[in-house]
Amino acid sequence: MRRGRRLGVDVGDARIGVAVSDPDGILATPVETVPAGPRAIARLADLVREHEAIECVVGLPMGLSGREGPAAGKVRAFCAELLTAIDPVPIRLFDERMSTITADSMLRHSGRSARGKRSIIDQAAATVILQTALDAERTRGSAPGESMEGTNA
Repeated sequence: MRRGRRLGVDVGDARIGVAVSDPDGILATPVETVPAGPRAIARLADLVREHEAIECVVGLPMGLSGREGPAAGKVRAFCAELLTAIDPVPIRLFDERMSTITADSMLRHSGRSARGKRSIIDQAAATVILQTALDAERTRGSAPGESMEGTNA
């Protein structure tokens, strides 16, 4: 397992959930929800620097069939822009199927109301994406997902 913090990102049309791992890559925890829009890339770049992340793990929305749809194209375009802002920190695209459903279920079981969940569901989804990626890396012995690297990586 590579040592270093990773930032988990769940990109949505309205909000972007962010999570971070501990330096040993064992546990993912929620960080914040960033409003989608013109300041989102800059805020995510700030978070990468603040947490000294070695990479960003971004959820790639896939259909249940395993195929990419329009949402995946939006995430890829967002990541291309983010990659420029955080270069040389790489981005790993990680299959996020079921992450929001899993996060919603976890929050429901913890007793969160529908109103209370809305403000943190994106952070919870980012945490699920990052934790799943960390567990996969530990099991496989190599970084999971698809790598995107900047020009100086």
